[in-house]
Amino acid sequence: MTVEWDDIRALNVAHDRFLGGLPVAVGCRGPVLRSWRRCHSQGVKADHVEVLYHADLDFRGRLGQLAEPVLDDLEAKIAGIKTSALLCDEQVRVLARRVGEPSLNAYCDSIQLAPGFGFPEPIVGTNGMGTALASRRREFICGREHFADIMQSFACAAAPIRDPLSGRILGALDLTCEHDDAHINMLKLVDATAKTIEQRLLDQIRGRDRALLYEFHRARRRAGVSAASWFERPVSAWLLPEDRLEPGDRIVLLQSAAEMISAGRTCLTVVRLRHGRTATLFCRPVDGADGPAGFAIEAVLPDGALRCLDTTETRAAETTIGPGHGSGSDQELAVLLPRSSATTHRVSPSPPAPSSSWLVAIGDPGVGRLALLSRQRLSLLSEAGSLGSSLDVTRTAQDLTEVAVPKLADFAAVDIPDPVLCGEEPPGLGEPLRRVALSGIRPSSHLYEVGDLVQYAESTPQAISLAAEESVLESDLNTAFGWIAQDPVRTERIREEGIHSLIAVPLRARGVVLGVVVLYRSKRAGRFEEDDLLLAEELVSRAAVSIDNARRYTREHATALALQTSLLPHDLPDQNAVEAAHRYVPALGGASGDWFDVISLSGARVALVVGDVVGRGVQASATMGRLCTAVRNFSDLDLPVEEVLAHLDDLVERLDRDQQARTPAGNMIAGATCLYAVYDPVSRCLTLASAGHPVPVLIRPDGRVAVPDIPTGPPLGLGGQPFETVEIELDEGSDLVLFTNGLLRGDSQDPDVVLAAVRNALTRSAGTPEEKCDILLEALVPAKPQDDVALLVARTRSLDGGKNVAQWNLPADPAAVSGLRSAVAQQLAEWGLEELTFSTELIISELATNAIRYGGPPIHVRLLRSLSLICEVTDGSSTSPRLRRASNTDEGGRGLFLVARLAHRWGTRYIQEGKVIWAEQPFPDTEHAGRFPQP
Repeated sequence: MTVEWDDIRALNVAHDRFLGGLPVAVGCRGPVLRSWRRCHSQGVKADHVEVLYHADLDFRGRLGQLAEPVLDDLEAKIAGIKTSALLCDEQVRVLARRVGEPSLNAYCDSIQLAPGFGFPEPIVGTNGMGTALASRRREFICGREHFADIMQSFACAAAPIRDPLSGRILGALDLTCEHDDAHINMLKLVDATAKTIEQRLLDQIRGRDRALLYEFHRARRRAGVSAASWFERPVSAWLLPEDRLEPGDRIVLLQSAAEMISAGRTCLTVVRLRHGRTATLFCRPVDGADGPAGFAIEAVLPDGALRCLDTTETRAAETTIGPGHGSGSDQELAVLLPRSSATTHRVSPSPPAPSSSWLVAIGDPGVGRLALLSRQRLSLLSEAGSLGSSLDVTRTAQDLTEVAVPKLADFAAVDIPDPVLCGEEPPGLGEPLRRVALSGIRPSSHLYEVGDLVQYAESTPQAISLAAEESVLESDLNTAFGWIAQDPVRTERIREEGIHSLIAVPLRARGVVLGVVVLYRSKRAGRFEEDDLLLAEELVSRAAVSIDNARRYTREHATALALQTSLLPHDLPDQNAVEAAHRYVPALGGASGDWFDVISLSGARVALVVGDVVGRGVQASATMGRLCTAVRNFSDLDLPVEEVLAHLDDLVERLDRDQQARTPAGNMIAGATCLYAVYDPVSRCLTLASAGHPVPVLIRPDGRVAVPDIPTGPPLGLGGQPFETVEIELDEGSDLVLFTNGLLRGDSQDPDVVLAAVRNALTRSAGTPEEKCDILLEALVPAKPQDDVALLVARTRSLDGGKNVAQWNLPADPAAVSGLRSAVAQQLAEWGLEELTFSTELIISELATNAIRYGGPPIHVRLLRSLSLICEVTDGSSTSPRLRRASNTDEGGRGLFLVARLAHRWGTRYIQEGKVIWAEQPFPDTEHAGRFPQP
């Protein structure tokens, strides 16, 4: 029979590629590929298998005896089918065999598929029993999926058998047949049969508990506690009444009782109850027919420990306990305090006796130890619920080790590849790991320290766990030669420290292995067991999700920060209006939408912008980029300050509307704030307006600090309200400090307090804008800010009107243009720019003629010597000239074309009284470029 994953050709190709050291992407199931990796790392040979025989094996042990009738039933079910059923112990040694056809016995003996022989995966490779115990789950291994060549003609279905109380694997059940006779239902049959054996183990435990309770009754009766026999009285007559005990007191008594039972000896202890009272607990043995059977815990309670009731309690199950009898709560009785099952009785409302003796719990040390361990492990998993409170990979890993030590392990370490720490996908196998967390019961362990880069050998439990994506238990490190081979000197020192047992668990989340967690035990604790492995897997699986969340957050944070910083200006433009410095500090929780910009405008002016988009992450950064680009575009149009903010307001409103149509309301942009200011170095006038943004701080040249009175408009995105502008005349050398509200969220949340701190910091500081930025960040921004901070400090300059500015009033007469050309030529000669005389005269003539012919008075002409030579013609008309290509028959229309060819840049900006047509020319040499012009 061919099952859906049993593609012979594909499996052969996959097997050959695996043995050849090539990657296997298709043709093999994941569990089988992981088993092949385990076999390869443990040195199994595909062309040679040696099955060992164990002569000292106890075939009639506890598992063998309990499974015998179940195997008999299974043999009846497979009668007439060429199939063998095998029972093995936890070391994969065959304890018993049943066959569907008697003729198979001789054949199974010939291939050593018989009691006494062992089939562990590290010895014989992938097979039903060995792989099921190695992976600790049921497995179906068919044909070429076997690692060894000699076993490829078989098909095996196997399921582990667990102890129903501890969860420890006791062995496995396997069905084996020829490959052509296999059927997928074999897996269902073997799984159901294994569960039947587990049920018999549970029934045996329940029977032992019932016998133990019966012996306790007999012991009480022999002690002559009362005239009535304890065996004949209802349980409620001697059992500690749950409904009359304070819940907190009951929990304390039960915890102490479980610890005393698990100790397995006669002892006495005093337990503190609520309200300063104490109870005495006595642990006494209970002897059965064959000797000591268990322990009973009796409590002597003080006056007031039990609450008085005056109601009639109706209880279920009016029964007594005797040999071979018991209710469904017998198992509960044997471990912890059960609910009472008794006849109807009435409790007197009178106060109880000064003290009374009650039965708290009964059980044997093994069951009591399991109850104690179960409570401790539940507590451990409860603590694991706090993992992931930090969206930091390293912090989460450290929290995991601190939870595991000392309740589960003496030492715990987490190793993760560097790409995962950076938020990227994990690399392939064989890459080194970084130790990111380590906790222990003592500082000295000789284990790799935090920060070490570890390259694990293929034979180590860590490498096997990563390759197979499964947990590895090494109960005795003295015989774990693969572990020793990693670093013989270091491992010898580790063993000298007493570390003797190890568990390696892969950090696996959402199908991706992020690293490995390693737990160690030393002389202080016993060896790791199977139930410890299950607990470790549960603990690590919870932590893996948190670490993967932190990794994804780190990736998103890095992406948003990279996008944010790439959109912010790195080099400020060349301009002579201000000396500017800037800083950007991302928030601890991720980059948001804080931004700033310095934009060169026509007429040697400069625009200073600071803004903040609500929200954080990639979406906020992308929105910030759109707003930053929009501001530059609006600025290039030479729009007034209030119109720039009005256009931004429309843009944000449209973005919000589009975003709301695509995503839930919780993910909306929800607006932004912006402060836009334009400084003119000729008039030394600062024009600014605010859209819900914090006002800037102004530092006069004499050191006085002031906050300008600026009307704050609504944030961007609300729409419908105009923005008011304010004009301030600044002295040369004044400092303007623009910032986002992240600067106002330091130790104090009060903006007035922070603004006062800004004043104090700036008053004490004297220096360049760069130094002022550093002082402000040091004084006001915490080490781990909760919000982004964008800071821009601009020191104003002035273009001296007598040295770098020349201007003329021009009458509306074309004849005046000739005199203007002469004045311009004379001014250029004074500035040493004679080489620009011809082009400048032509530009001035064309612009002035257009203003006289098509514009209106008043007409002004201005030359500015800044980083370039700027020619400006102002007239009272709002009509803008348009560049066009004149035809051969046109008499005009070539003036602006010539201006555009002669000038580096040209354009039009509108003012309140009309418009300004301007043109810029670069200086003819580098003598004037890149520096502030001098007379």
